[in-house]
Amino acid sequence: MLAQPEGKWISSFACNFAACGIGPGTEVALLCETQSRAANVMTARLALAQLGAACVTVEVPTPPQTEIVPVRSTGASDAIQHSRAVIAALSNVEVVVDCTVEGLLHAPELPQILKSGARLMMVSNEHPEILERLGTDPEMEARVQSGVALIRAARQMHVTSDAGTDLRISLENCPAGGNWGYCTLPGTRSHWPGGLIATFPNPGGVNGQLHLRPGDANLTFKRYFESEVVLTIEDDFVVGIDGKGLDAELLRSYFAAWNDRNAYAVSHVGWGMNPRARWDSMVMYDKADTNGTEQRVFAGNFLFSTGANEHAGRFTKGHFDIPMRGCSIALDGRPVVERGQLLGELK
Repeated sequence: MLAQPEGKWISSFACNFAACGIGPGTEVALLCETQSRAANVMTARLALAQLGAACVTVEVPTPPQTEIVPVRSTGASDAIQHSRAVIAALSNVEVVVDCTVEGLLHAPELPQILKSGARLMMVSNEHPEILERLGTDPEMEARVQSGVALIRAARQMHVTSDAGTDLRISLENCPAGGNWGYCTLPGTRSHWPGGLIATFPNPGGVNGQLHLRPGDANLTFKRYFESEVVLTIEDDFVVGIDGKGLDAELLRSYFAAWNDRNAYAVSHVGWGMNPRARWDSMVMYDKADTNGTEQRVFAGNFLFSTGANEHAGRFTKGHFDIPMRGCSIALDGRPVVERGQLLGELK
């Protein structure tokens, strides 16, 4: 059943858009596709109207599915299809509100759009109740910026856990950034819900083991791990997937289905900063109602990702985002997360 926009959702969207500096006369393009979540598109349009924005809607057809396996949670929508007309439309406004299914964060057309000075506000493909519940927190910006400063200054990240995780990641000259759920500067991007610090490691810079345990989340499958799985990573690539349960078998099957070595490579790593987000909320929603962004950003999680890494020159549609609980993260020996709890100025 199609969820109709409610006044409380409109207010929540308007609060987020206002934090992005959208107001009377701001030129906005609302980008959607034929399979976008209709409730979010309608709510966004009403919220922009409430703020007095000069909004145009750009709707494109959802492209045909051409892969042998379902493509999920990539953050790299292919809806634009390199259309010069669509790129031109999005490049000639102040703000692009992105309501595509997968989002444009890693889409190939985004650099050209941002280069024009437009900024991207991606509304994650969540049920509007999730967006309403997490809201927009202006106090998170300073904490996220503190975390970004720490990771940019570090040469190595070391991730450990009581379950046996021991992963070392080279950070020298790696692009790193943070997200607090809104953006105000030309040429920048953000996604809502926000609260994430992430970096794309150098080629060959990730080595060790990840011990995944029940309660960690596989956001491509939108399910929690119910059995232990051990990933062995050598020079960026997953070379071992050990485990006797269904979780390990599903991982092995999906990785192999791409027939692409780059699908096994590390994409980005980082940690969550949002104290309002809950690791356990995914059990409360049908799979069609969530994109798992809340699990990506819950405070203190270690977010491990495989798939495309432009910094390392790797491109693939195969992608996993796996937020892990109870991990400790140190930057050049300085603890910033201890057993899943943020430390110092990050709290």
